[in-house]
Amino acid sequence: MHTLFLDTEFTSLTADYRLISLALVDPTGAELYIELYDGWSRIECSTFVHEVVLPQLDLARHGHSRAAAGELLRGFLARYDDVEIVSDALTWDWPLLLGLLGHQGLPSHVHCREDKGLLADLPAADIPHHALLDARLMCESARRRER
Repeated sequence: MHTLFLDTEFTSLTADYRLISLALVDPTGAELYIELYDGWSRIECSTFVHEVVLPQLDLARHGHSRAAAGELLRGFLARYDDVEIVSDALTWDWPLLLGLLGHQGLPSHVHCREDKGLLADLPAADIPHHALLDARLMCESARRRER
């Protein structure tokens, strides 16, 4: 089974949170990074998101509609025969990934697992709160554990 590391950024830590960005990182080097320019609004964002997450976005370079992002995600997952997606915050990340996949749903070859310890060894100030950078850190943390 192949492992991918998942991280997302979203509007707020509330029940009605919305996806802003999503990253999947493969330890062999492949990456998917998507920023959404629809499906969320700045008014829904917490102060933390305004101060930390939004300034890091580059929508001109990475922005996609939800529909296009869903297609990119499905295409990325289709590269793998059997894959486990690992997140350090599955309760938050998994529903956002599923929502991006839309009515087609989760491919049958994709499974999930949570590992809350992936970023536990880092000081909070060292976590960038950028989906791609955080997913890369999780991937590196898992590699260090395997050594």
